[in-house]
Amino acid sequence: MSALFQPFTLRGVTIPNRVWMAPMCQYSAEPEGPGTGAPNDWHFTHLAARAAGGTGLILTEATAVSPEGRISPYDLGIWNDAQVEAFRRITRFLVSQGTVPGIQLAHAGRKASTERTWKGGGPVGPEAYGWQPLAPSAVAFDDRHVVPTELTVEQIQEIVGQFADAARRALAAGFEVAEVHGAHGYLINEFLSPHSNHRTDAYGGSYENRTRFALEVVDAVREVWPEDKPLFFRISATDWLQDGGWTADDTVRFAADLQAHGIDLLDVSTGGNASGARIPVRPGYQVPFAARVKAETTLPVAAVGLITDAEQAEKILANDEADAVLLGRELLRNPSWARHAARELGGDVHVPDQYHRSV
Repeated sequence: MSALFQPFTLRGVTIPNRVWMAPMCQYSAEPEGPGTGAPNDWHFTHLAARAAGGTGLILTEATAVSPEGRISPYDLGIWNDAQVEAFRRITRFLVSQGTVPGIQLAHAGRKASTERTWKGGGPVGPEAYGWQPLAPSAVAFDDRHVVPTELTVEQIQEIVGQFADAARRALAAGFEVAEVHGAHGYLINEFLSPHSNHRTDAYGGSYENRTRFALEVVDAVREVWPEDKPLFFRISATDWLQDGGWTADDTVRFAADLQAHGIDLLDVSTGGNASGARIPVRPGYQVPFAARVKAETTLPVAAVGLITDAEQAEKILANDEADAVLLGRELLRNPSWARHAARELGGDVHVPDQYHRSV
């Protein structure tokens, strides 16, 4: 039987297959007013289509724990109860299709307050709903981005609390899986990497200090997230720098720390924290990083990054390089990728009654 269509159980949640949807920002929420940060018809249609297509787990786009934690003014958030109610409509439908609903909790740090990607993605100011970004150190991401404000220890602790509050709201909204976003150059990743973290206090310098904020966030979320529900962590396994950055060795070491603090699966991506880093992008280029964590630790892992066809995905699992695959662009192209892959590999997948003629 196809490995890709075997169920996967973490804590008390069973995901029906190993075809999972990676978080992908849609930049489609209202930037102001009562609907700020709340999912709307676009988000419902976008996520519902992939559930109807047989995807086993769907993770929302990076969902901000505070207004200033958004990547753009058009991002989703879960810092108020109106957003919770809007998310309930989505989670109910996903569950009705046999899909497990997951949410990625995020803070954009120094890469916050930017324009939508199809409008260039550059920084925006108050005239375009923008704000002053926050970061571990007053170091801009690149020449285009503004210099962020360095966080005080008190502000760091406030953000830790915001992650916990967001997790409580995510539970109320009907999510079964939560993921802490520690990748792609956003706030947690900025603390982890010496490339972006130049602090000299308890949150900077040594490996133990640079990982302190991430582990405090994980502890705070795990404390309020139910024992029977899994908690993921997304990591950039490398900054793709020759020196002075976060490395694959750091990731393997940190994976064990995360597991000890209650993380159930590591979602392994790469890059995003160092502008101009040379990344050898090719099909499956990030899979070896997931495979190394899986080989050298006991923490389950998911692989992501230009995984596009069923045979490729099946091979990743059959070779024990990962426990699941996360698809991004390919699910944008084909919402029913899981159903098509099941037909190709001889696997079973949920098909809505209304689509029975497509089997």
